[in-house]
Amino acid sequence: MYIWHSLAAVIALAALGYLGGSVGALRTPFGIILPYAAITVFLAGLAWRVIRWARSPVPFRIPTTCGQQRSLAWIRCNRLDNPHTTLGVLGRMALEILLFRSLFRNTSAEIGADQRLTHSEQKFLWLGALAFHWSFLVIFLRHLRFFLDPVPGCVMALHRLDGFFQIGAPVLYATDVVILVALAYLLWRRIKDARVRYISLASDYFALFLLAGVAVAGVLMRYLTKVDILEIKRLAMGLVTFTPVVPDRAGPLFFVHLLLVSALLAWFPFSKLMHMAGVFLSPTRNLANNNRMKRHINPWNYPVPLHTYEEWEHEFRDKMVAAGLPLDKE
Repeated sequence: MYIWHSLAAVIALAALGYLGGSVGALRTPFGIILPYAAITVFLAGLAWRVIRWARSPVPFRIPTTCGQQRSLAWIRCNRLDNPHTTLGVLGRMALEILLFRSLFRNTSAEIGADQRLTHSEQKFLWLGALAFHWSFLVIFLRHLRFFLDPVPGCVMALHRLDGFFQIGAPVLYATDVVILVALAYLLWRRIKDARVRYISLASDYFALFLLAGVAVAGVLMRYLTKVDILEIKRLAMGLVTFTPVVPDRAGPLFFVHLLLVSALLAWFPFSKLMHMAGVFLSPTRNLANNNRMKRHINPWNYPVPLHTYEEWEHEFRDKMVAAGLPLDKE
């Protein structure tokens, strides 16, 4: 039920975008007002979530560790799995953010037909997640050429590198193929694996279908229906410079793509996709495990009235004597 509801929601958004691109009176609201509203919600929601996380108290260090902690000089410690310095934390965070190191080491456990517990690796999940995230990043950076004038050389170099494998015209981007395959695998895994499907919510499927819709609309627009790139860049530059002009020759499929991207931006801060920012603020990752080297005092401590055992015994001395309980002070 979650699957079909999420798919229906994305199809409805796509149909709404197609309608907005087909009706002349709706092109301005869908091409200008909606993107501005989505960007505003995205920035405000992102700032709200990050500030809220940053203000959460962390009274003690709770890093997730998988290796030997630093103790005696002659015991070798693991500087990445159990970092005790800022440099080690930076290295651990870099491996986590760029290569998904914890996901690479992820294992699954299940009981086989012989009632034996077996552990297996999940390298395909790591590979699919890595392929999707890196492809998404490259595609995002490639799209900067629509919003910048002049276009930086690094963006054009990435554009040429991504399209090095040319088959006909236009150039086939490698990331277009990779992101579609990665999304198909992640969706197939979530549907096929009974345990993953059991814990999946409608928002989990909606994220995958929405990302797939954005990618499919972009691919169709580039390789099949074709759009006027100069018109699209004129709209993008107008949005950036706050002088937007809706392109006349942009087809309905462009508005489908634009509406799905706007929906993704507006929904992003309130979804699980916020792990993009949350990973930087996770106390299980960004703290050094130096509890044996440094005493950490809770900065939120405040004076509280104490009632010692000596005072408690003095207060209830008569009752303790009557009950035959031992006393520290006779």
